[in-house]
Amino acid sequence: MKLTVRIVGVLLLACAIFGVAGVLATWAPDKSVESLSARWAKPPSQFMEVNGMQVHLRDEGPREDTVPIVLLHGTSASLHTWDGWTQSLDVQRRVIRFDLPAFGLTGPHPTNDYSIAAYVHFVNAVLDKLGVASCVLVGNSLGGQIAWGMALAHPQRVSRLVLVDSAGYPLQSTSVPIGFRIARTPGLRVLAERTLPRGVVDSSVRNVFGDPSKVTSELVDRYYDLTLRSGNRKALAYRMEQRVSGDEAQIKRLKLPTLILWGAKDYLIPLKNAHRFAADIQDSRLVVFENLGHVPQEEGAQETVKALKTFLDLR
Repeated sequence: MKLTVRIVGVLLLACAIFGVAGVLATWAPDKSVESLSARWAKPPSQFMEVNGMQVHLRDEGPREDTVPIVLLHGTSASLHTWDGWTQSLDVQRRVIRFDLPAFGLTGPHPTNDYSIAAYVHFVNAVLDKLGVASCVLVGNSLGGQIAWGMALAHPQRVSRLVLVDSAGYPLQSTSVPIGFRIARTPGLRVLAERTLPRGVVDSSVRNVFGDPSKVTSELVDRYYDLTLRSGNRKALAYRMEQRVSGDEAQIKRLKLPTLILWGAKDYLIPLKNAHRFAADIQDSRLVVFENLGHVPQEEGAQETVKALKTFLDLR
């Protein structure tokens, strides 16, 4: 009996030691905006005060373009997800992109309000600050739901709408990135606010690519670093608590030229949702990319931006 107690005691001690070692090995405290900006906020990045936040923003291309293209990223992404598109567009068009609250270098919302209504209010305030009366509004995933929410709330501001693997209907995911699952789990997300194994980020990014071999070390560096931006991990947990359900009735109210772009290998928001958008939005067209995943603008920038250019009659 005493031997059994000793063995159990040794095993428990070993587990505790390995647990502590694991935490120490993956310990990752928050990073300041200043420390991250040298790499991730190079020119033409700027910071602009909006609603009590210092918003990380890039405003590129000809200023005489009175109807710029505005790009909204998805959950846990940043304005950098649109790099490939911007390089292809900013010679002809003014392109505006920024980090949404809770993500990138913009960081948490002052009151932790991550409802779609709050995001729509935020985007509208950014456009006010920039003096943009009307724009082509593009959104991926969460950004897509914000984009069509903007088109309904402020129709005079959105001349055309582009939805890229957009949220909007009840989610029926067949695969969810591990980072999202951790953020939704109360016990784990508290631990995740102080630790961050690089493998979690690597796995999460690969999960949303149609071809995981396209995920580079630099790409993982960016997602990893910006997740560590002060307050972002806690903000993601708040964002996951404020889950956004679909609203088919609202989507059917959209009546403007709309382009729907979708990766057929999107397992977070499956392709059937693309067909629902196409059926529910009267003046819409759908383009499907068979080999791309949930972030087709990042995974296949050139082929996806080509579809946008066709929609906008650009050459």
